[in-house]
Parts: sequence; structure tokens; C-alpha cells
Amino acid sequence: MLQLTDEMKAAINSALADRVPLMLASVSADGQPQLGLRGSVHTIDDDKLGVWLRNAEGDTSANVAQNPRVSLFYRNPETRLAMQIQGRAVRPTDPAVVASIYDGSAEPERNADPERKGTGLIIEIDRVYQRGAVVLSRD
Repeated sequence: MLQLTDEMKAAINSALADRVPLMLASVSADGQPQLGLRGSVHTIDDDKLGVWLRNAEGDTSANVAQNPRVSLFYRNPETRLAMQIQGRAVRPTDPAVVASIYDGSAEPERNADPERKGTGLIIEIDRVYQRGAVVLSRD
């Protein structure tokens, strides 16, 4: 079973406060990769991430509806920790789960969407790479 290390979880959960938000990549219906910085990424479980999308109808939401495969990139030059995370994203429909993703996001991200017009994503992690090698894998 894939299980993020405590160091990885702490880095992800403090990324925005540390001024190193994660980059999220998804792919559009026409195959074009799209990148966006996401300050709302946080761990939900040992193998799942939550992401609050402030625009529920934006590109990322549309992309994962067509193709759930996503990648995230984290790099903190001060701690010299870097990782690429690959997984599958879904938009939960249960209002309680969506609310928990919002509530788990960093305060500046919640403050940017006080009316909760966005939506949540759950990313089930398949692989984590560090220095070009797979360090964790669901396979």
C-alpha cells in the first residue's frame, strides 16, 4: 500500500505557508497539458490529496472529467525537497466531502472563495518520484 512519509505530508500541508505552492498538471480534451499553481493542496489520508478549485467550471475541473490522470510537482529550494506526484483525480459529489476539502485548505485559499463557489478534488496517489526515481508506488 502506498503511504506518504511524514516529511512528505508536512511539506505538502505547509506548502502555501512556505511560499512553495504545488503545481498541478491536467490534460485538456484535445490533449494539451495545462499547469496551475495550487495553494489549496493538502493531505486527506496517507495516499490521498485534497485540492480546492475556486472555479468549479474551470479548465482543471473540465480536464479531470475527461481524463482523471494528473501530476503535481513540489519543490522547496530551502529544504531541498522535491517530488512529483502522479495520481487520479475525481470531483466528489457528497456535500460533506466537498466541505471537508474546503475546510482542509489553507486559510488564504478559503479566504479567496468565502462563498464556496468552487469545488473539491480528491487525488488518489499512484506514484511519487524523487530525483527521477519512483520512491512510492501503488503498483
